[in-house]
Amino acid sequence: MKNTKFLVLAFLFCGATWSQEVKKTKAEIDAKVSELLSKMTLEEKVGQMTQITVTIFEDPKRPGYFDAAKLKQGIQDYHIGSILNVPNPGAPTLQRWQETMQAITNEANKSRLKIPVLYGIDAIHGASYTAGATLFPQQIGLAATFNTDLVKRGAEISAYETRASSIPWVFSPDLDFPRNPAWSRMWESFGEDAYLSSKMAVALVDGFEGNNNVGSKYSVASCMKHYIGYGSTTTGKDRTPSIIPERILRQYDLTIYQAAINAGAKSVMVSSGEINGTPVHASKHLITDILKNELGFSGVVVTDWKDIIYLNTRHKVAETKRDAVRIAVMAGIDMSMVPEEFTFYTDLVDLVKKGEVPMSRIDDAVTRILRMKFELNLFQNTVANLKDYPKFGSAEHIQEAYKTAAESITLLKNNQAVLPLNKTEKILVTGATANSMKYLNGGWSYTWQGENSDVYAAEKSTILEAFQNKLGKENVLYTAGADLEKEDDAEIQKAVELAKTASKIVLCLGEKNYTETPGDISNIFMSTSQVKLALALAKVNKPIILVLNEGRPRLISDFEDKMSAVVQCYLPGNEGARALVDILYGDVNPSGRLPYNYPRYPNSLEKYNRKYTESISEGEQNNDATYEKSYLPQFEFGTGLSYTTFTYSNLKIDKTEISNSDEINVTVDVTNAGKRSGKESVLLYLSDNFASITPEFKALKRFEKISLEPNETKTVKFTLNQKDLQFVNENLKWISEKGSFTVQVSNLKKDFLLK
Repeated sequence: MKNTKFLVLAFLFCGATWSQEVKKTKAEIDAKVSELLSKMTLEEKVGQMTQITVTIFEDPKRPGYFDAAKLKQGIQDYHIGSILNVPNPGAPTLQRWQETMQAITNEANKSRLKIPVLYGIDAIHGASYTAGATLFPQQIGLAATFNTDLVKRGAEISAYETRASSIPWVFSPDLDFPRNPAWSRMWESFGEDAYLSSKMAVALVDGFEGNNNVGSKYSVASCMKHYIGYGSTTTGKDRTPSIIPERILRQYDLTIYQAAINAGAKSVMVSSGEINGTPVHASKHLITDILKNELGFSGVVVTDWKDIIYLNTRHKVAETKRDAVRIAVMAGIDMSMVPEEFTFYTDLVDLVKKGEVPMSRIDDAVTRILRMKFELNLFQNTVANLKDYPKFGSAEHIQEAYKTAAESITLLKNNQAVLPLNKTEKILVTGATANSMKYLNGGWSYTWQGENSDVYAAEKSTILEAFQNKLGKENVLYTAGADLEKEDDAEIQKAVELAKTASKIVLCLGEKNYTETPGDISNIFMSTSQVKLALALAKVNKPIILVLNEGRPRLISDFEDKMSAVVQCYLPGNEGARALVDILYGDVNPSGRLPYNYPRYPNSLEKYNRKYTESISEGEQNNDATYEKSYLPQFEFGTGLSYTTFTYSNLKIDKTEISNSDEINVTVDVTNAGKRSGKESVLLYLSDNFASITPEFKALKRFEKISLEPNETKTVKFTLNQKDLQFVNENLKWISEKGSFTVQVSNLKKDFLLK
């Protein structure tokens, strides 16, 4: 049996390189799909619905090499339609990706119908599985920018560099709506607000797909995930059950997916969890009735990793794997991320032959898959010509990642204007996250858990290195001070002694790199070893700037009051340290805002748009002074300080009374009253003051990020429509009710009446 190495010294492109792009109409594509479908056997159709991980085709004794017989078996015998994941050992170069894709294409071209293989990848903050790619902040940081133009531009760059890797499909954006800050994938989301998430979702989809031009050699198909309710587990642990009334799903979660569908998202990945006792992969109601029929989603529905198999082995709703296949396909699944065996294929072929799954369901699924392949131009072009991508990893792209990181980093506290720092001061940099790229990039970076970022991003700067580059090594004191988990009294004492000789302390705390189940935690406080370091340094009585590198808000209430400044970096990517240090020294004015409430206590996790009964304060109920104010986050959603001062004035609405068909225009003047230019995210909240379903305290309805020079004033205009006044009632219908509403921008408020 002959082995074929991924690295092919010479290979034939066989017409697979990029040809002149011609955007086909929907009618033209539908005709081609129908014609091809009519020629396919049952086995070829089911093969299109089968997705296998690339490592299955490697020789186990020689990682990084294809076993030619295995690849032939997958494509010729099982007719597989899709491959995902990364060849060993991870993060191939552009050339390696090109050669890998060419080997797959060559094999597909030997098949009867020569249907191209659709390759998908978790490129979620840049082409994060290609060596030398530009890595952006993770999604939670994108949300913190409140800048959809910047986010869209980053997605365009990510698409460009992913297509340069010959990969046409990315498993992004993540549209999960997390309700528990302990959840290990919170940083992959846009935070706790559905409106902000919807706007960011559209920006990413438009950027990835080139404004509905996925056939371009610079665009990729996006994949919304994880439909639906995945981020709302009752335990806070990954892939555990959720309890979510459908009214709540419709009010919040579904609105995010609807926005992305309207933007043209080509595919969706289904949640690994279950809602109210039904695994989402088994729910015809959620996948077919709501997603496909009600929301009008015409793209590809793909499972997550092994999730059809898990209907049998984990969820226990299917007695056999064969039964699991039947349930999932009849629920509306179009493609199974099997991904390590061919049982889905063999079971589904048998189910159709025995009449347990109708051919109409198979044809619907395969039509969706083939349509996406035609839209991506895969029948003409599957392997990138590297000459078409001169900007891969370029200074231009890196600068965009830097700008995005700079606009995401959020200044949460700045007592006595301790920031910006003075470049003549002696600085101590310490803390467990101060000197590793792992804590800047997080998971899904070069490898699944991101553990090799220090190798693949060796030329990039850690926080310590960024300080040294700015000031010179001789002007920066450093010791680790603490491990993320293990306590080290000697290191703490070393940090304390160095702190005594420094003017100010930059304390870098956070979390290990993680995603999915390996990121599960049972305690959302910052780790004991890091808290111990913070408290020890506080006794030195020097100003401490706390820098947080974390994917979720780890509680800091044990020591936050002893910090002079708090800066939230989230997971800012390869350019994050450089952006951070420029902010700390005032070369960049911070403009990020929190996309979630930062909780103070583990049993007080209210969201900013809480119900009134979640924030009962003293004396509000029966004049009973024993009630304590329960709403007291460490920092509230939307918090974000600047080195200048923005003032708001002249909030106006064009109507004080409206009918159920009117729009309402809102204007507000924003002035930079300070001495530095700066960017400000103007946030508009709306409160429905009384409603038959208990209303939210307030809800974000509009935002716009503006730039202002010192003493400059801009008038910002927003238009609210009837949808903004609506909520989902007990009959699962969107309605608005007559009554009073309050518009709030900053500390200004105006009321109007819906008659």
